[in-house]
Amino acid sequence: MIQIAIVGYGNVGACAADAVRLAPDMELRCIVTRTESRVPLSLRPLWVSDIQNIRAYGEVDVAILCLPSRLCPATAETLLQAGISTVDSYDIHPEIWAQKCRLDAAAKAGNAAAIIAAGWDPGSDSLLRALMEAMAPRGITYTDFGPGMSMGHSVAAKAIPGVENALSMTMPIGAGVHRRMVYVQLSPDASFDTVAQAIRSDPYFIHDETHVIQVADVKAMQDMGHGVQMTRRGVSGSAHNQTLEYTMRINNPALTGQILTSAARAVTKQLPGCYTLIEIPLIDLLPGGKEELVRRLV
Repeated sequence: MIQIAIVGYGNVGACAADAVRLAPDMELRCIVTRTESRVPLSLRPLWVSDIQNIRAYGEVDVAILCLPSRLCPATAETLLQAGISTVDSYDIHPEIWAQKCRLDAAAKAGNAAAIIAAGWDPGSDSLLRALMEAMAPRGITYTDFGPGMSMGHSVAAKAIPGVENALSMTMPIGAGVHRRMVYVQLSPDASFDTVAQAIRSDPYFIHDETHVIQVADVKAMQDMGHGVQMTRRGVSGSAHNQTLEYTMRINNPALTGQILTSAARAVTKQLPGCYTLIEIPLIDLLPGGKEELVRRLV
């Protein structure tokens, strides 16, 4: 059994814990979060307040990091150097390669392995983009998200000073272009104009058309649904007009938690170092023996 620690217990952490408990080859060893009250009573015996005490209930093979992206690299680095493998759903696309190189060094120093950017985008969508490009090597792939709640963008907006709560909705315009609708609940003394400018200037939002709207209660608007429409139009060999499409409509944290859990299985099968999902064998994400999987899926 793979011994798992969940680090962070928000929406994704709760979904990852459910996925781990339902996995046939995993055991939930501990849940690391600062606030004990966030953990359900049934799981409270597994609560650990700090990653320094992550082995309080025994050996841990893999830590699933369910944290805001900006907290993942430093946390992963600490755990990897201590010999604990990690997986995360780091989603700041332009920085993934640099963070992968950083964690690769830490993983090799601790004789552990890491999988970075293992959510659904980046993550499972990355696998689909790679497969589509293999099927039609010349062409263009458009990834259109939503409409739906972006967890990464919502967390980034919540971190802006003066914001009590925030919801960022991704609205697809088409051809991979998106509009961000950011609904903010402000602190009593906050300036809306200052908050709005800070959100639009944040790296999560700066490249998209972003609208910031003040609301009285963000929780009344929240829906965890999301989705993606991926289309590649290209050329296979010399044959033009190849159109490949992939669509999904999902519960955002549930899918993220599940992919992280599958990645936790895969990371135990890798040599020391840091990987993205497109670098590891797809079969490593699945439970079961190789012969059974090949017979059933090929």
